[in-house]
This record gives sequence, C-alpha cells and structure tokens, in this order.
Amino acid sequence: MFDREIISLNIQEEAEVFLRTEIAKASPSDRRRAFEKFVTAALGSVPWIGGFLSAAGNFKTEEGALRIDSLHAQWLEEHARKLGKLRTTLESIVDRFENLGETIDERIQSEEYLQLVRRAFHVWDEAATDEKRRYVGNVLANAAGTRLCSDDVIRLFLDWLNTYHESHFAVIRTIYAKRGISRFEIWDQIYGELPREDSAEADLYRFLIRDLSTGGVIRQDRETNHVGQFLRKHRPKGRQPTSNTMESAFEDTKPYVLTGLGEQFVHYTMNEVVTRIGPGPAGPTA
Repeated sequence: MFDREIISLNIQEEAEVFLRTEIAKASPSDRRRAFEKFVTAALGSVPWIGGFLSAAGNFKTEEGALRIDSLHAQWLEEHARKLGKLRTTLESIVDRFENLGETIDERIQSEEYLQLVRRAFHVWDEAATDEKRRYVGNVLANAAGTRLCSDDVIRLFLDWLNTYHESHFAVIRTIYAKRGISRFEIWDQIYGELPREDSAEADLYRFLIRDLSTGGVIRQDRETNHVGQFLRKHRPKGRQPTSNTMESAFEDTKPYVLTGLGEQFVHYTMNEVVTRIGPGPAGPTA
C-alpha cells in the first residue's frame, strides 16, 4: 500500500525544484539566452516531461477527492526519479559550458548543434543505465567545446550509443587502454576465466567482436605505408598444417585496435570536455 502523502511530497518537491532551477541562469543576458535554447531543445526531446509536470501539479489537489490507484502513483514516482537525473545531467552540461567560456555561445545556439541536442536527449531518455546517460552528456559538452569531428560524425556516435550496450563499451575501453590487444586478453581483462567454446558466453563474445568490427569501431591491426594505405599481409609459401577445429573465440595472436572513428568515439563519449575549439588535435582530459 502506497503512502500517498509521501509520494505527493516527493513528486511536488522534484517538480518544483526542476521548475525553479537556475540551470539557464547566466550573465550577461545573451549567455542566458544561449543556455535557455539548449535547455529548451533538451526538454522538448523528452516526450513525458509535459505530462509529468501536469500530473504532478494536479496530484495534490486530486488526492483529497479521488483515490489515486497504485499504478498511477508508481508512474509518477518513477518519473520523478528520472526527472531528477535529467536535471542533474542538464546542470552538469551547463556547468561545463561555463568552464568553456563565451567562445561556445554561438555554437550552442546554432540550429546544427540544437539538432544534436534533440537527438542526444532522445537517446538519453531511452538509455537503460546511468553510464550511457553520462556518455550522452559527454558527447554534447565535447561537441560544443571542440571541432575534431563533423556534426554528421557526432550523430553517428549518438546512434552508436543508442545501439550498443555496456558489454560493447567494456570491449571498446579495453582496446583503447591497450592498443594491439588480442581477443583472449580482452576477455581475460573483462571477465577472467574462459568458458567453453560452445557456450552462450563464447557466442555472445563472438557477437560483440563481430558487431563492433562490422560497425567500424574496431579492427585487426594492420601495417600501413607512409600515406596510411593498408598493406597486404604476406602469406608464407608452402602448405601450412591444418587444424580440425575452428578458430577460437578467444584467439591470442591477432591484435585489435580501434579504428579512427572508434578513437574519436572514445574521446567524445568516455572522456570529459576537450577544451579546444577549432580544427587540429586536442587532448581530452580523462
């Protein structure tokens, strides 16, 4: 049985805190307008915001006359918690905007950037974990603070965040930390003990590697020439002894690296703000 008085208090407090929050407050006034455009674009991309605030406003007046069913109360309380996370994400991004200074004001007011914001918070709303929501916030802050990638590539990164889950991200982080790592080493660092080759765990691992390889995030390491063209591997002459078993999911001789896009994906999603605007390399702060 729900304590409707406690639920009402929690929902009202969260709604009121959100409505009066000063996440868009800045000085001078043109900065305030820039932040307000960002916040408005973000809120407009979360479909349940309007319904929640309306329901929260009516909840206290209605509960005296009507018996609110438990499903309605659960919906309100669940979205009150999610609203708190949304407010925290917005405040965190705006704080990082403040640290970047006024040079980003034109960027965060541009329609190109606001389109990224709308797409990003649609992904944020569908994210199942706080880790993925944090990555979405990193993308938006970094996309405002640096121009290492075009907006088309940023949209691709948001699609990857929407498609991939935490198991994919664990593989990406491991390869990023050690360039040239093998599939065996990746598994050993993430999970430890090896399963059977015909197990569900091995099948899932093959799927993760295949998913990231075909998606253009990781690849096997290959030599290049002076202009970056990949060199063909030299096959040794003579017949090689054959094996009667297929290649292991945990093969230990083929090194894996992130693609160029994969490395930029890590910079934009898994690192904090890259504090440089304009073309050219920039060093992300982990």
